[in-house]
Amino acid sequence: MRVYNFSAGPAVLPEEVLKEAADEMLDYNGTGMSVMEMSHRSKAYDEIIKTAEQDIRDLMNIPDNYKVLFLQGGASQQFAAVPMNLMKNKKAAYIITGQWAKKAYQEAQIYGEAVAVASSADKTFSYIPDCSNLDIPEDADYVYICENNTIYGTKFKNLPDTKGHILVADVSSCFLSEPVDVTKYGVIYGGVQKNVGPAGVVIAIIREDLITDDVLPGTPTMLKWKTQADNDSLYNTPPCYGIYICGKVFKWIKKMGGLEAMKAHNEKKAKILYDFLDSSKLFKGTVAPEDRSLMNVPFVTGNEELDAKFVKEAKAAGFENLKGHRTVGGMRASIYNAMPIEGVEKLVAFMKKFEEENG
Repeated sequence: MRVYNFSAGPAVLPEEVLKEAADEMLDYNGTGMSVMEMSHRSKAYDEIIKTAEQDIRDLMNIPDNYKVLFLQGGASQQFAAVPMNLMKNKKAAYIITGQWAKKAYQEAQIYGEAVAVASSADKTFSYIPDCSNLDIPEDADYVYICENNTIYGTKFKNLPDTKGHILVADVSSCFLSEPVDVTKYGVIYGGVQKNVGPAGVVIAIIREDLITDDVLPGTPTMLKWKTQADNDSLYNTPPCYGIYICGKVFKWIKKMGGLEAMKAHNEKKAKILYDFLDSSKLFKGTVAPEDRSLMNVPFVTGNEELDAKFVKEAKAAGFENLKGHRTVGGMRASIYNAMPIEGVEKLVAFMKKFEEENG
């Protein structure tokens, strides 16, 4: 029996995608072999990666002057790649809204001066700071955000005013969850293991004028975006099978109606859970309502023993991975694209029952 998997990542994937992949496991499209086994230089694989790229371009309306790169190393490797490729003046502005933005900020300090221009650390990252008039150094090479904060359950509803500087965004946990205007960013990247595919792939969408040979001295060949762009993500063997699954997920999102439909689906799910949290006497959401994520919903009872009891009983009832991140405690339900509405409805029904028995 498949459980309702509320994991923050690696996370739930569409069941029909998994079934399709299972059907093709031993023989992909008449090749007599699995995608896991085929050469990344083969005609069959070339078609897989080119189709995947075209489909994500269609879904996100990615302009022609942006490159789509399928990379390895997860989002965390881009914490270093971003300053290596962009820090011409050795200075960048970072908005600290959670653990991953903080890690990116700390990594950037190795390569130049990283300036924290806003932070929500004062309230355990439970809100998004006002970014309408930030004190951004004029010579900053870029402004960096983590757009959706997986651990803390916050989301930028309005992008910061970068005052003409390049915006770089880590969108790992909100990737393809709603429409996005790519032209507002210089770089958008995300690990795919939350909303798009299996762990091991990071997709980077980068404006072409930012892809140059003018990188920091000592930048490894593999971390130069130009190396990857010039070779169409095939400089070395890419994570072939992961990209193949991403391609299937892109097709699934198209079939579901694209990103507008995905947003409506996600808003409906999130509303069911947030409405319950707002009315519950036992459970409470931890995020400022105006900054709530559609993807990650943290909540607590206010009693650690009761939290632990809830997680244990929920697991026994078929609701997996509801324990909150170790830095926050409590619970967290990640309700990515592939989480069906009935999964959220059944979780809320279980929470109501738990409240009646333990309230």
